[in-house]
Amino acid sequence: MAGLLQKEDFDELLKWIGGRRKFRLLYKITRDGCSAPTFHSKCDGKGMTVMVLSNPSDTVYGGFTSQSWTSAGAYVPDPKAFLFQLKFNGKSSYKQFAIKPEKIAYAVYCHSKYGPTFGDGYDLFTFSGNLTACNGKFKFEKGCSLDNTYNMKGTDYSAFANGNLQLMQELKEEIENYKPLEQLKIQQTKILLIGQIGAGKSSFFNTINSIFRGYVTSQACSGTAEHSLTTQYWSYQVRNGQSRKPLNFRLCDTRGLEEGQGIDAQDVCYILDGHTPDKYVFNPSLPLSSDIAGFIKAPKLKDRIHCVAFVLDASSVDVMSEKMLEKIRKLQIAMNQRGLPQVVLLTKIDKICASLQDDVGLTYYIPTVQEHVDKVAAMIGLPRSHVIPVKNYESERELNDNINILNLLAMQQILHFADDFLYNFLDDQDREISTAD
Repeated sequence: MAGLLQKEDFDELLKWIGGRRKFRLLYKITRDGCSAPTFHSKCDGKGMTVMVLSNPSDTVYGGFTSQSWTSAGAYVPDPKAFLFQLKFNGKSSYKQFAIKPEKIAYAVYCHSKYGPTFGDGYDLFTFSGNLTACNGKFKFEKGCSLDNTYNMKGTDYSAFANGNLQLMQELKEEIENYKPLEQLKIQQTKILLIGQIGAGKSSFFNTINSIFRGYVTSQACSGTAEHSLTTQYWSYQVRNGQSRKPLNFRLCDTRGLEEGQGIDAQDVCYILDGHTPDKYVFNPSLPLSSDIAGFIKAPKLKDRIHCVAFVLDASSVDVMSEKMLEKIRKLQIAMNQRGLPQVVLLTKIDKICASLQDDVGLTYYIPTVQEHVDKVAAMIGLPRSHVIPVKNYESERELNDNINILNLLAMQQILHFADDFLYNFLDDQDREISTAD
């Protein structure tokens, strides 16, 4: 614990606890293992204790109880118990959260199968059973139901344990480490972005690109215009900001959908099947054909699209014309014939709810957003879990954790669905081999 806390941190803890105390390290999960039985064998019956937690975002927080831990499977009252924060995102942040007088009876929960647990609900839960370290870190269960027992003074989980930053880092790491199925020997999966003009196709790529670059980018041309600003087929790579190494997926951008003009259904089919060369310039008066330069006549799996993301503007869903909806459904028929998974990226959610303009972290708690998700799922004929609300970077000059998390969750889901397509392809290959045998 001495390595984790500085003298001023101990001084602050002593001020909160009261009196002159000497700290002695009883249990350390990196030394003793993350095990409920081990915790209780080392900490039960030892009197007052301080539990200190830290996470990869360099946030340090925890709880104090003046009572001994037991394995009795019962709550232990303690009027002196409190939660605290010592660091937030690497900077000192001394905050004490006292127990509510009416909740003293639920100060800590002692159970042989649980690690240290504070409050009724539980306000702060660490782990159960035994946990194994991954890359030197222990991933605790999502264990905060704050303000049940302790007075958090308006502090939520993200401000207490910096859970949002930790979640964002975990999502980024998962996507950075993503690889298509090894057996199929393709380097990158290809995701097609398709949607109405101004819905945010190009902006979605820019947003994902920004997250991994570490600053707001505008590599793809985006904005508002009468006709599509995207006039070429772009197969964009997303690169890690530090190594500049491309990630193992591509986001493919096309002309926007229009009632009279826009991308043609046959052009989309050529893209789905992998015939369209990168940077091909769309010509409304001359549809794509096998005669154009660079046309891929015998596309391989790596050339094909593996998942489709329809990009729809949440603020215009209610006024989408039947003609446009029919165009989307016609494209879906072609996609379904090819077994291609589809998602909907529901953009501009801050335009349908004023509170999201201040905090998009509330997205999944806003009934209006859920209503739009339900409506779009019914319109497009997809499960609700395939309709993902996002907000692209638009007027922002700096990265925002909540915007990042929404888009990373969307990207995670898209890659999972792309893998589903590849698994089906692998199964078909195996069946063909079995039939040949």
